[in-house]
Amino acid sequence: MPQITVDYSAELDEAFDRPAFALALHPLVAETVNTKIAACKTRFRRAEETVVADAPDGDALVHVDISLLPGRTPETKARLTESVLELLTGHLRTVSGPALHLSVEARDLDASYRKA
Repeated sequence: MPQITVDYSAELDEAFDRPAFALALHPLVAETVNTKIAACKTRFRRAEETVVADAPDGDALVHVDISLLPGRTPETKARLTESVLELLTGHLRTVSGPALHLSVEARDLDASYRKA
């Protein structure tokens, strides 16, 4: 915990500094939700195809999903998502062509969550 998944459009391979983003993200998450950096786990999933609305050439997107153990207030989650969105913009080089859609969501892990 936290379990972090980052989905990103394939077009952003060269523009998105994923390792640097994760290394900056972990301390931010740990401080905001009062956990240890060592507890943060991030995986990146490259999406070969994305379609946003009616964009004929396709737009690019990055979505960060942060799953937390229950107990954080809505205000804490909102502060976290706003901070992560700001951090994300700093790790994306300028992309020419498709419009860029960025989003972040913080949610509670299901009660069935277990780890070893």
